[in-house]
Amino acid sequence: MQAALLYGKEDLRVHEMPIPEIQENEVLLQVKTAFVCGTDVRMFRNGHKGVSEESPLILGHELSGVIHKVGRRVKGYHEGQRVSVAPNMGCGMCELCISGNTQLCTQDFKALGINIHGGFAEYVRVPEAAVRQGNMMVIPEQMSFDEAAIVEPLSCAYHGFTKCPTVPGDTVLIIGAGPIGLMHARLAKMVGAAKIFMHDVSENRLALCRQLEVSCITLDASLPLPAQITDVTHGRGVNLVITACAVPQVQTVALEVAALNGKILFFGGLPAGKSVVGLDTNLIHYKQLLITGMTRSSLAQYQKTINLIADGLITVTDLITSRAKLEDIHQTIQDVSHGIGLKSAISFD
Repeated sequence: MQAALLYGKEDLRVHEMPIPEIQENEVLLQVKTAFVCGTDVRMFRNGHKGVSEESPLILGHELSGVIHKVGRRVKGYHEGQRVSVAPNMGCGMCELCISGNTQLCTQDFKALGINIHGGFAEYVRVPEAAVRQGNMMVIPEQMSFDEAAIVEPLSCAYHGFTKCPTVPGDTVLIIGAGPIGLMHARLAKMVGAAKIFMHDVSENRLALCRQLEVSCITLDASLPLPAQITDVTHGRGVNLVITACAVPQVQTVALEVAALNGKILFFGGLPAGKSVVGLDTNLIHYKQLLITGMTRSSLAQYQKTINLIADGLITVTDLITSRAKLEDIHQTIQDVSHGIGLKSAISFD
């Protein structure tokens, strides 16, 4: 089979390798669609812990496919089933796993495309832990493989939504008009946000936002954000701020533009060495702000996201702006790193 393996910093090689052998409690998945995301770009640019010439890693954690082979002791799955695969798995026995948060396991955390082989390959071995914990979710007939693979990033946005929910009538500011920002916008719209403002330093991203989500009000990338928010909200600020970008200054600005009793979701993590940010805690105190963060998504949130797409409550296919074969993944990674388009698919059909 063909696979894209990371051997080190900016060393990604596409080559032939054997189709994985599975054990009796494992499943072999034939990958149909996988998406390149910012995490893949960071791993490519910076290298990744445990990855080396002697121990390369197949990237890709947003994936869907068809079950090709089932281990003899696997129950509940069979060949030919169409599935979306949640990439994160835990030990299954610790307090966090038992609470339903296997994605936060600190005992034996594994993730496809992060520390075990992932979806940028024609086939991927789904480990026993993922089979046992229910990471492979059968998708409805009306759901495409593209939709099933894009569940992963949307489920992360949905996790943020559950931590810092939009209330009907809210004004919402999303800083970062990439695919994640648009997912947040659609979740806010779904529950009745009154106004959704979108800000980004890229005019191209804002133009895509205006094209795909006419309900969003895009703000001028060349003007100071606090002054614009003061103007469009008549001095009140916004009820909810979502930082959907990895820029430290944005977290500082979020406190300034939030309204009294406002909420702030730090969705985008910050690069190593830049995560210590100066915040005016008096703004938190006197505005009575609630600030939270989030990471990954639970299996329950993943399944809920499948339902949101399958039931037509959230549209995602228009976020896919490019499609390539695996042999062209280098160009796809370059495009994603430069913010070209939105979601970029690697197709195996």
